[in-house]
Parts: sequence; C-alpha cells; structure tokens
Amino acid sequence: MNIVEVLGSAAALLTTISFLPQAVQVLRTRNTAGISLTMYALFTTGVVMWAVYGAIIGSVPVLAANIVTFGLAAVILVMKILEPRASLPEIGVAAE
Repeated sequence: MNIVEVLGSAAALLTTISFLPQAVQVLRTRNTAGISLTMYALFTTGVVMWAVYGAIIGSVPVLAANIVTFGLAAVILVMKILEPRASLPEIGVAAE
C-alpha cells in the first residue's frame, strides 16, 4: 500500500467513524428532532453515489468507507422519516 492509499484509507476511516456517535445517540434516544431530514436525504444519496464511484474506479477505501457510512446515515435517515410527529396545538382556541 503506497502513501496515497494510506492517506485515503485514514481519511475514509475518520470520516466514517465520525457518524458512529450520531447513529448510536439516535438509536439510544430515538430523538431525531434536531436533525434535518433534507440534509440526511441529500447526504445519504451522495454517499451512495460515492460508493458507486469507488466501485467504478476500483478504490477499496472509497467504496468501503461509503458503504459503512451509508449504513450509519441510513439508520439516522430512516429513524428521522419514521419519527412520530407531535400534534400542533390548535390556534385561536382558548381553554375554558
């Protein structure tokens, strides 16, 4: 493995591991209120595209990192999509 592959592998490892605390917290608390659905949908789509790119160019670090990152991001995205919506209070109705 040359220095470029070592650098790419280290970068892939660090950026992939960075999603682990968020995924663990979401699984533990079931709270996704502070997470943007749009951001995670776009991010997860981008990760899939990076994985396809990694497969096309034959880069194991790019492919492997994005497959793992997809798994972690997908957990968060699915939990955000399935998040129960709190009912909004009725406006203009005074309590008696």
